[in-house]
Amino acid sequence: MAKITQVLDAAAAGDPKAAVDLLPLIYEELRKLAAARMAAEAPDHTLQPTALVHEAYLRLVGKDAGQPWNSRGHFFAAAAEAMRRILVESARRKLTDRAGGRLERVALPDSLAASTPPEELLALDEALIEFERHDPDAARLVKLRYFAGLSHQEAAAALGLSRRAADRVWALARAWLYRHISKN
Repeated sequence: MAKITQVLDAAAAGDPKAAVDLLPLIYEELRKLAAARMAAEAPDHTLQPTALVHEAYLRLVGKDAGQPWNSRGHFFAAAAEAMRRILVESARRKLTDRAGGRLERVALPDSLAASTPPEELLALDEALIEFERHDPDAARLVKLRYFAGLSHQEAAAALGLSRRAADRVWALARAWLYRHISKN
């Protein structure tokens, strides 16, 4: 854990070798997050967990990234956001390929491992963008749970929340997102 933080600090300081050193340290953890998220995708999804990890990693530490990482949790929150954006972009591409692709009403599932069709993923993303304007911390919890596949306890730890606080935030987020998605 400390090694990852040191390498992240070096990368933030502009050390070009740090990005090369970082990948072996975090690859397996990112791969597990991506595999968990991809398990929730529709069976016909063409993006593989390895490709999702590589694309997210390039967005995080590529030459245009220039992002300082405050901590390991900050890095993995950014990885969850990068994975979310990649999956949403993929879903949008799929819908544009379909004649008459339309968004449908969807409830946020209790089970995070439920299959998520592209239409539902886009509806969730739209609601999450709106929710982020109202409560950025709660939106981060949703992203870590839903898009990064972290358990409730892991997401709470990454955000520095107690289990009880995370329970309250998760209940609020689910209710808000359900109401917003149901209205559309």
